[in-house]
Parts: sequence; structure tokens; C-alpha cells
Amino acid sequence: MNTSSWETQFVLCVKNDNYTASLEVRKVYRVISDSRAAEHQLIRVIDESEEDYLYPSDYFVPIELPKAAETAFSEVN
Repeated sequence: MNTSSWETQFVLCVKNDNYTASLEVRKVYRVISDSRAAEHQLIRVIDESEEDYLYPSDYFVPIELPKAAETAFSEVN
């Protein structure tokens, strides 16, 4: 997948092979910008541990959320 689309702040998890405890398929995750990771086809997301970690970029698809949903995600700690 083209990592230039990772400018989106949110992604949908479509695969979680080897990361079943950290990622849930069909769940929306917040992206942390990391251009160095993108060079290696990785994406940094806040996962189920509520920490940011790197995962293969093809495990996610970028999505756009309505403004109200973005606000709700921004308020989550």
C-alpha cells in the first residue's frame, strides 16, 4: 500500500496476523506520524495497550472520520 496516504489521522485495521492481542480487525486506530517508519512500510498507531507501536502498513486502510467522531477520538486518553 502507498504510505503517502498515511497523512490521514485514522485507519481501519483489516488484518492482525501475529498481533491478535494488540490489534482488533474492523477497529479504528489513531495514527502517529512517523516518516521514518513509512520508509519501511510501517505505520505507528495507538493500539490496544494505549501506547504507540509500529505495525505493517498493509494491516490498515486510511479512513476519514466525520468531525464529531474525530473530536470523540481526540478526547480518548
